[in-house]
Amino acid sequence: MSIFERTKKGAAATMQGRQSGTMQTPDDEDQQKTALQKVLSFSVETGPNRKDILNFTTQISVMIRAGISLQEALESIASQVEKKKFKVILTDVKDRIEAGQSFSQALAEHPKVFTNLYINMVAAAEISGSLSSMLDKLASYLDDEAETRAQVIGAMVYPIIIATMAVSSVTFLLIFVLPRFLVVFEGKEHLLPATTKGIMAVSTFMTSYWFIFFPAVAASIWGFIMFTKTKTGHIWWDAAKLKIPLCRGLCRCLYITRSLHTMGVLSNAGVPILDTLAITSQISGNYHFEKMWQNVHEEVRQGKKIGQSLDGYDLMPSSVVQMIRSGEDSGSLGDVLSDVAMFYARQLKTVIKAVTSMIEPLMIVVMGVLVGFIAASIILPIFKMSSAVT
Repeated sequence: MSIFERTKKGAAATMQGRQSGTMQTPDDEDQQKTALQKVLSFSVETGPNRKDILNFTTQISVMIRAGISLQEALESIASQVEKKKFKVILTDVKDRIEAGQSFSQALAEHPKVFTNLYINMVAAAEISGSLSSMLDKLASYLDDEAETRAQVIGAMVYPIIIATMAVSSVTFLLIFVLPRFLVVFEGKEHLLPATTKGIMAVSTFMTSYWFIFFPAVAASIWGFIMFTKTKTGHIWWDAAKLKIPLCRGLCRCLYITRSLHTMGVLSNAGVPILDTLAITSQISGNYHFEKMWQNVHEEVRQGKKIGQSLDGYDLMPSSVVQMIRSGEDSGSLGDVLSDVAMFYARQLKTVIKAVTSMIEPLMIVVMGVLVGFIAASIILPIFKMSSAVT
């Protein structure tokens, strides 16, 4: 077949395909395959979390100690990272270092990933020439913070489960069980006590207007969360956490541990004291502790000592203030802060166990009282009506 005949035959096939509307060119097929692959491979890509930063810090510390250059270590770690966003960040850090920036300067270009504490400790290590040991300290700090966070979250899991069970049980009784007794009590409302009438009214409202009740509850929870994210709500909620029974001891101990641990690590790393106080205020985790450390930072900048500046605040125990003064006078502030932070870290574990052991039976008692109250409000009137009939 000649070229002319093959061309003519292909043109005829093309015309026939256009007329039928079913023709697909190779480019169309490739586009469809690409679109299908994108759909099948779709996933929500997240940035690096605390665990990713901890693993990165540990890995790069080991590599530098083994004599591998910083650029090679970053390139090796980036090639093994699964998260694309983190891979891009590490590659950018490596490129910036090769362009002449220091490691801390390159990290500072990604403030959402690397905190001020991280960047300042790396900067101090670059000055002293102890990057590997400093990264070890950073990894230890991040590991301690992750452990503390896990302890606090773990302490709240069981109470949340019990509270959810209590709410679910009461809701089930009010929506599915109590309406069956409406027929029994019909026409005998004058014999019912006020508690039974109230519970039956709540049950009737929930079954009749559930489409209003449940969205209203969800809106209330969402509204509270949004309120705590405003400046006024944030200040109020942080103050409430320091006053609510059972919660205040745990929260105060947590904020003190976090603050002193950070100060001790930064002081021992050689970070200037003013920078240490500024970073401590940022990671304290509570607005009122943050304001306290900001005020201390300002007073120290004006010439006062830390212990002297802390005297006017009741957020920090007097014994801790006294130890900080002793550390400043003896020139061993970093060691003193680390020791006090370790003491409060142990105390935090004790407080978590104590709070958990108190919350568990308390929630069970509350759940039993609620269910028992509802049951008694229904059963006792039935016995009363039965005795009246006999």
